[in-house]
Amino acid sequence: MSALRKWLIAGLLVIVPLVITLGVLNWIIGTLDQTLAILPEAWQPDKLLGMHIPGFGVILTLLILLLVGGIASNFIGRKLVGWGDALVRRIPVVRSIYSSVKQVSDTVFSDSGNAFRTAVLVQWPREGVWTVAFVTGQPSGEVAALLRDEYVSVFVPTTPNPTGGYFVLVRKSECIELEMSVDAALKYIVSMGVVAPPDLALIEESKQTTLSHP
Repeated sequence: MSALRKWLIAGLLVIVPLVITLGVLNWIIGTLDQTLAILPEAWQPDKLLGMHIPGFGVILTLLILLLVGGIASNFIGRKLVGWGDALVRRIPVVRSIYSSVKQVSDTVFSDSGNAFRTAVLVQWPREGVWTVAFVTGQPSGEVAALLRDEYVSVFVPTTPNPTGGYFVLVRKSECIELEMSVDAALKYIVSMGVVAPPDLALIEESKQTTLSHP
């Protein structure tokens, strides 16, 4: 029974991550394959090949992103994007949603933005309980005027699904900045602390030892 239990756990450790990974990839590819609907029916890969091969939607999505990015990067493209942006901002209801989403995307994906560039330790949901969070910026406007001390905006993700979480304002002095990368912090959160990030100090010490003793 001990050997059977050991084999069962070993099998689960192999199968479970594989099944979950394949499931996520299947969902992503299936979602992106829906972009093929914008093509004329005669150009559909299923029609041309006579069979369904998943993944063409991923290629089409990448091509669309590259095309839009190339157009938006030149002078005429920036003008067109600016006109379209101004038009959307004139539409009631839509403008509030669009402005919020655009501001978040510009902050997150911009090279000059600092959102989700730093992982920190914060006390949450009460004093004495710590969790890993990500700095998203600093409060401004009325919120900054009402807060007396220096605060930072942080996103506290949930486990094991980091896409959900809480937005909180924390005193900067009460945040402990981590040296680990955002990717390592996400793995730590998703794994519920099982996959511990590498000790950067030990890695640096190992590098120094290797350099001093080739």
